[in-house]
Amino acid sequence: MNKNEILLSIEDLSIGFSKGGKMNTVLDHISLEVKKGEILGIVGESGSGKTMTALAVMGLLPESAKILSGGIDFLGNELLTMGEKEHRRLRGKEISMVFQENMSSFNPLLTIGAQVEEMLRLHSKYTKEEYKALTIKALREVGLSKPHEIYHQYPHQLSGGMRQRAMIAMAMVAGPKLVIADEPTTALDPTIQSKILQLLKKMNDKYGMSIILISHDLRVIQSICSRTIVMKDGRIVESGMTNELFTNPCNQYTKELVAAVPMLNKEYKNTYKVDRDSHPILTIQNLNVFYSEKAIGLLGKKSRKQVIRDISILVNEGETLGIVGESGSGKSTLAKAIVGLNKEIEGVIKINDFTAISNDGSVSKPQMVFQDPYGSLNPSKKIGWILEEPLKLQSNLGKKERVARVNEMIEQVGMTTKYLERYPFQLSGGQRQRVAIAVALIVNPKLVILDEPVSSLDTTIQAQILEMLKELQRKYKLTYVFISHDLNVIYQICNRVCVINQGEIVEMKEA
Repeated sequence: MNKNEILLSIEDLSIGFSKGGKMNTVLDHISLEVKKGEILGIVGESGSGKTMTALAVMGLLPESAKILSGGIDFLGNELLTMGEKEHRRLRGKEISMVFQENMSSFNPLLTIGAQVEEMLRLHSKYTKEEYKALTIKALREVGLSKPHEIYHQYPHQLSGGMRQRAMIAMAMVAGPKLVIADEPTTALDPTIQSKILQLLKKMNDKYGMSIILISHDLRVIQSICSRTIVMKDGRIVESGMTNELFTNPCNQYTKELVAAVPMLNKEYKNTYKVDRDSHPILTIQNLNVFYSEKAIGLLGKKSRKQVIRDISILVNEGETLGIVGESGSGKSTLAKAIVGLNKEIEGVIKINDFTAISNDGSVSKPQMVFQDPYGSLNPSKKIGWILEEPLKLQSNLGKKERVARVNEMIEQVGMTTKYLERYPFQLSGGQRQRVAIAVALIVNPKLVILDEPVSSLDTTIQAQILEMLKELQRKYKLTYVFISHDLNVIYQICNRVCVINQGEIVEMKEA
């Protein structure tokens, strides 16, 4: 490769953290190059070293990180020996980063305009009017309609997709030569995800800026990256042209990653057969669901916003019904109505032929697995306590029987009893999701509502969780309502699919 074509070069980089007198190596002698104007993909599971590599380039490594070997060269500048003041000059102007968690990356107390404009103020000199004009131009360029309004809005007033576009505007407004996008589309709907990726490609084509796209999703990497690097346990295990790498992988780990990608074909379809004589376990008739909105002003009246409109659904015992739709379509609102978390409804929801949630307030016991298990697990309690608590509340079992049930359930979700002594923060994302599923199943429900249970998980972990859910369904004769924005995931596990748009069913078909 011609040296004049190289924008960034990482050579033999090793980074570690000292723990208990021992050095834990998180990056192990990695070397890579980024050419001017190219989009390089870095793919791997959580803990593979992808983000640590990005933080090293940005000069944002934690203070406890130790450089064990190697260097990072950016256009003749050695980044690892560069002082913080010099790094600040580079950040934003020469190298910028789009982070995964856009909500936590923005200051909630400052407007979008002020935060995007700040990047210009740090690296250029314009008049007040010019700063504003350039900021509004940047917001418009990333596809945000009504940029003059968004300029004055706060982060919480924007949707996830809009915040991600604003984050890209902030990263690109000063015209950097290299943009690092770390999981920029995780948990976004496929349509929004596609638009964000197209936007990155457009900026690459228009301005010739290089992009490092970091993701655990091979489909995201494959969509716009010319070259791809595969990382595992802090090492680069394979690299090459993207199409060749995914078509003919050489490394065993890369083969496993490619094999775990859900595709719309018969090989991955859920083959669990529903008994033809099974009776409906869930009946929803002419359901309307509302949310109360706060009154405006002191004398204003409360109003109700309708989210679900005249929905009717029949789910047979033992089947998996998929509910798919974009953010804001009403999927999660429907789920909360089924389990009784939203009682502002009209119409009827019946479970096992008796009214589960109706206008008279009667309630049954369907269980729910939430999208974010960390938010639904008590962070101050150990896993054993978290699993036992539902048994205390919903069963007459004695202490000895409850402990036996807890031990059985943790093993049923593919974990050992040693995890019962750990706290949620000590578990990986996949392990927390397994615990959340165990919490839902420990009281022996017949109906389980799963709301985006795998959307933020690595591809291989995602496949493991879906396979586990199928096994549990066969063993306990469970009925699932599986909510997702990912049709590939829906196709893997569901017998039928219900498509919801703006609170209405627009299609119902076999998966």
